[in-house]
Amino acid sequence: MIDKNDVFEALNEVEDPEMKISVIDLGLIYDIKIENTHAEIDMTLTSPGCPIAPELMAAVHRAALDTKGLESVHVNLTFTPLWDPKIHATEDGKFELGIF
Repeated sequence: MIDKNDVFEALNEVEDPEMKISVIDLGLIYDIKIENTHAEIDMTLTSPGCPIAPELMAAVHRAALDTKGLESVHVNLTFTPLWDPKIHATEDGKFELGIF
């Protein structure tokens, strides 16, 4: 059985190329749903007009597929709710962003 935490761990390797902070620490991954060997990942971006959206979504897709047992992944882009680093970033992410 595939564990959601294994997918989170794989995604922790994906960094926002501009900020050099993982998508997990930034809080860009809102949810991961696993059904059999398929994962649905809900993610957002730091801004709706982010020019690296396709690149970042592809990196999340590739990293998730590296999770043992997963055969397919779909990345859903959402802006509900809008990303707010004070709410969504982890403590490590807030530190990296200079939010204390």
